[in-house]
Amino acid sequence: MRVEELVKLAGVSGREDEVRAYLMQEAGKLADEVRTDSIGNVIAVKRGTAEKPARIMACAHMDEVGFMITGYEDSGLLRFAPVGGIDARILPSMRVLIGKKQIPGVIGSMAVHLLTQEDRKKPLPLKDMYIDIGAESLEEAKALVALGDWARFDSDPVHFGGNLLKARALDDRAGCAMLLKALENRYEATLLAVFSVQEEVGTRGAQVAAYALEPDAAIVLEGTTCADMHDVPLHQKVTRIGLGAALSMMDRSAIMDVKLRRFLTDLADANAIHWQDRMGTWGGTDAGAIQLALAGRPVANISVPCRYIHSPVSVMSKDDYANAEKLLGLFMTHIQDYMSKEDA
Repeated sequence: MRVEELVKLAGVSGREDEVRAYLMQEAGKLADEVRTDSIGNVIAVKRGTAEKPARIMACAHMDEVGFMITGYEDSGLLRFAPVGGIDARILPSMRVLIGKKQIPGVIGSMAVHLLTQEDRKKPLPLKDMYIDIGAESLEEAKALVALGDWARFDSDPVHFGGNLLKARALDDRAGCAMLLKALENRYEATLLAVFSVQEEVGTRGAQVAAYALEPDAAIVLEGTTCADMHDVPLHQKVTRIGLGAALSMMDRSAIMDVKLRRFLTDLADANAIHWQDRMGTWGGTDAGAIQLALAGRPVANISVPCRYIHSPVSVMSKDDYANAEKLLGLFMTHIQDYMSKEDA
């Protein structure tokens, strides 16, 4: 799976170089034109065959959450800040890799037996954590790691259970893999494939790309929240592993275009593609930035449910991924007719 290759690459927001190089290489084999822009997005164009092809932007972000090194302790321990939204509760004892040299480290904190009874009841704040790289002095730490270096979770993809994949950065390397698959085919509409940067810190890359490309409509591909654990009430599960591709109605960044979303659900139903409503409205995607670009653009999302998102062990169903990938292909195959009817 391309997803496996992509999740092995480092790409914390603002330092997506490794992922970008891979995407430039792979998209270059498939698209008519591939380029990067000033902020670092990869833009691949597959020209449509229609006389007047609609311009459809399909967007998947290449960045992932991670950390930035912000300081040193005299002991050689490193201080850090999160890049993107990360639940601090999961961090103690997590392995990380720092900078281009991939310096290994582990996130540490005060031993539990040294905490007061009151402190044991509270989530450990980030300010009380550090990264241990095995340095024995301030000088040794500075020689290995620079201020501003980015760090990412250190974990390998693992296939397990009922056709599941466990990996970091499924949000949104799953979307990137889907978009590369879509580039393998040519459509009546022009496919403007955007692998965006800095989504996790404010959907910045997508905004730049949407203004530059001026698409007629956009589809955003995501790895999305899945809270289907046994102790979560049904109405809070957002999405559930194994029920298919997730289609949003609204999140904190955008309200999806009603007609475009119905077009997706009709395609899925007509082609026996499993799909589910994304029931939660929190979180945001590149759709919000694209929807507000220029005079406004109709947007919709196709997402792959991922448990434990923004962690080293996100989990997705390969069946859900396959349904989302197929739905994207059908969307691109039929979108020209849909846009023509809308313009009539």
